[in-house]
Amino acid sequence: MINSRRLLLAAASGLALLTGQTATAAWAVTPAVAIQTAAEAPSDPWAQAASDIPADPAVRFGTLPNGMRYAILRNATPPGQASLRLRIDAGSLMENDDQQGLAHFMEHMAFNGTTNIPENELLRILERLGLAFGADTNAATGFDQTFYQLELPRTNDETVDTALRIMREQVSEALMDADDIDAERDVIVGEERTRNTPALRSLKAQLALLAPGQRISRRLPIGDLDVIRTAPRERFVEFYEAYYRPSRATLLMVGDFDVDQMEAKIRGTFESWQASAPDGPEPDLGRVAPRGPETAILVEPGIQSSVQLNWIQDPDTDPDTVAERRSQTVRNLGFAVLNRRMGELSRADNPPFIGGGGSSSNLVDSLQLSSIEVRFNPGGLQRALSTIEQEKRRLVQYGVTAAELNREITDTRTRLENAVAAAATRTTPALVNGLLGATNDDRVFTTPRTNLELFNATVANLTPETVNAAVASAFEGQGPLALVVTPEPIEGGEAAVTAMLEASAAVAVAAPQAQAALEWPYASFGTPGIPTERREITELGATVVTFANGTQLTVKPTDFRDEQILISVRTGLGELGLPTDRPDPRSLSGVVFTAGGLGKLTLDELNRVLSGRIFSANLAVDGDAYQLSGATRPQDLDLEMQVLTAYLTDPGVRPAPFEQIKALFPQIIAQQMATPAGAFGLLSAGPLASGDARLGLPTAAEIAGWTNDQLKAGLTEGLSQGPVSVVVVGDVTVDAAIAAVGSTLAALPARGPRPVPADGADVRRFPAGTPEPVRLTHMGPAEQALGYVAWPTTDAVDDRTESRVVDVLAAVLELRVLEEIRENLALAYSPNVGASASSVYKGYGSMSVTAQTTPENQPVYFQTVDTLAASLRDTVITEDELTRARAPMIERLRRSQAGNEYWLSALSDVATDAGEVVQITTRISDLEAITPADIQAAARRYLVADKAWRASVLSANAPAQ
Repeated sequence: MINSRRLLLAAASGLALLTGQTATAAWAVTPAVAIQTAAEAPSDPWAQAASDIPADPAVRFGTLPNGMRYAILRNATPPGQASLRLRIDAGSLMENDDQQGLAHFMEHMAFNGTTNIPENELLRILERLGLAFGADTNAATGFDQTFYQLELPRTNDETVDTALRIMREQVSEALMDADDIDAERDVIVGEERTRNTPALRSLKAQLALLAPGQRISRRLPIGDLDVIRTAPRERFVEFYEAYYRPSRATLLMVGDFDVDQMEAKIRGTFESWQASAPDGPEPDLGRVAPRGPETAILVEPGIQSSVQLNWIQDPDTDPDTVAERRSQTVRNLGFAVLNRRMGELSRADNPPFIGGGGSSSNLVDSLQLSSIEVRFNPGGLQRALSTIEQEKRRLVQYGVTAAELNREITDTRTRLENAVAAAATRTTPALVNGLLGATNDDRVFTTPRTNLELFNATVANLTPETVNAAVASAFEGQGPLALVVTPEPIEGGEAAVTAMLEASAAVAVAAPQAQAALEWPYASFGTPGIPTERREITELGATVVTFANGTQLTVKPTDFRDEQILISVRTGLGELGLPTDRPDPRSLSGVVFTAGGLGKLTLDELNRVLSGRIFSANLAVDGDAYQLSGATRPQDLDLEMQVLTAYLTDPGVRPAPFEQIKALFPQIIAQQMATPAGAFGLLSAGPLASGDARLGLPTAAEIAGWTNDQLKAGLTEGLSQGPVSVVVVGDVTVDAAIAAVGSTLAALPARGPRPVPADGADVRRFPAGTPEPVRLTHMGPAEQALGYVAWPTTDAVDDRTESRVVDVLAAVLELRVLEEIRENLALAYSPNVGASASSVYKGYGSMSVTAQTTPENQPVYFQTVDTLAASLRDTVITEDELTRARAPMIERLRRSQAGNEYWLSALSDVATDAGEVVQITTRISDLEAITPADIQAAARRYLVADKAWRASVLSANAPAQ
């Protein structure tokens, strides 16, 4: 499905990052200046000012005399934390021709020295407070906004005051020193190089087709490389002064704090901010020109084959009102029916395409886009194109049926009702992002209950005829504009595609057929099982229950999220049961298992019969088990357990999904090979496991020789072996979990003991060091390359104390990598340091440094990594550096421990391994106990030069030397 919001996210530039060299405990504040007497109006008023929809009354909306807006909401999920977003009402659309890319470049410079924060010190200040770059300290630039974000691990005065002052400095006091701008140019160029992927080039082709002559088609946020390389400081200052001004700023704060106190802090920090130049003009976005049917083709090696039909109209700029939301809801229900139909077509035997759908929405106030897009396998263009053309006509000509409409109403209402029930424990980051989205879209930020009431009022007495009229109007714009994205040329070009469309349009379509009523056939699995043992793990707030048939249940009731229950079911050997000398069809299980449905129901039949219920099912082949997982709410817990038990005991494993992924496999490989990172992920997995075929890449011939019967037999055997272990976490009582498991998994016949892995299956080794980098090849642009260095470390099978030291060592190395490789040398936009420790294979773990560079910078990159590793071996780090590396790790861990997802994973083995309790309870104390000397000792143990495995990924398209 091509969605306009996703288009923007794909185009939006990424992160801003700077590190520094000097550490200071405090910094001066900007002297206050007199506030102007006449209040300035914000660039946009709050949406509720022009709406009959009530805004969430828990949010305090305000406007300072200087025109800056703010919205404050108290929320204690998770407790003691806060999320901040400072939005500037300006993005790449505001740039002049000689400023293309400077909105995004300016985002970088806001981290690169301000009046009162020395260059390189901003991130260090935040790191000391426990904020990590990327996860907690971030920024992004899009077409129509730039925003800065901070995730605060605590809401004490020191943290909040520092965060607010930093944000104030970024938007009003950026220095934009000419030398600093010059130093950052190569970082931006490196970001453009990293983001220059087939997907981005496809986006450019789409915008060129949809909006020729309009500003959006020539203002992608990454900008123009010539401007990025040469723009003088004056261009930056012009943009900053014109658009970084209080009347264009909106501060959004959600967290566990007193709203009155936070409002006072905001006023104290931002009221003195005054604009220093006239307001920048609003851009002329251009008009939607009259268009007839058009066809465009983008030939892009490595891209997934796709075709889309687009219709464009003038943008809908009406304010957010009850009437407007009713119109959108009615139209969206029609598109939901279309997407349901297309989903079922994609899951049929011999499907015309492999996935897709339709949507209709505004694209940055430039146009309204209604679009249908599907992905298909090579050679399938004509069938895919004809199908979507005819399905669109079928919908417009015959409309939706009453049964289809009622199903979409039921499912939508269920989601909205669940949102109302869970409203009290919405997470702080989700709420602040909701406020940001509403602000950017000029939409009223409403409560879940208001959303439900508006929906119920809309669908009361709603008829199919009303929905049909709304859907038909969405396709009345200019077009259709057809875009085909293909990895290889199409014979006959655009004329051939146009002919396919014309031929399809001549085919009559029939009304959709009614679907038979169904019943859920998996409500009983036998006599409910009886618990034979129950024990409490008080340290973890968990209860372990053993049933007569051997099933073990671990339950942890939590109050983190209302109406959320997470479940995992583990059995068998997982990866340990796969052969080590050849690829196995079960490696595809995660992407085909659920799509195969159940023995008595296809996936679509399952979804139809359970319409209006909250449930899910997924399968993963973990290192030492098969894991089924799902999420539900208290009232659907019994059903969720029935679904998971049905997938365990009677999986459908139908041929269609398997044959589809087999046919798609060559395109998947080509897509991965089109970028250095993708190629490395494919080509390095086997070598980094010393040739273990379970991680290696199957050949095309091997994939072609696999059959669904092989997959089904392997999965059936694997899922039937060994005892079952269940973990249930969330808004649940122990008794409810016991009853739900007792009537399903515990009602099954007793299963045998856990199977024993074959000889050697539990062994995995890191490869020997490579003095010279192993050369790997990608198929993307010649200027793209990737360098990788990794050292063998340790495992996390039993005692994890040592692996936690390695994690902190990796965090320290990352600080130095970012400072040297990104900032000082500008070799790469986003170098990364990672550490992994296997919980299955003893002795198997690694620490790695990865960076995408130019080919000519590869030698410098490898030399720099070696130098940084040596510096950690040879010199004890400072306490400050340890704090800046470790504090964000601890805060991230504390944050995750206030969520059900953490505990679902952490509790997976506590029923059978008593040592797990100690490993869970000592995780933070182990990190806090690490000293600078421990880090140096670990560097000497693991960062050994001759044990490093190096790889260089270079383009096959590079010119011959």
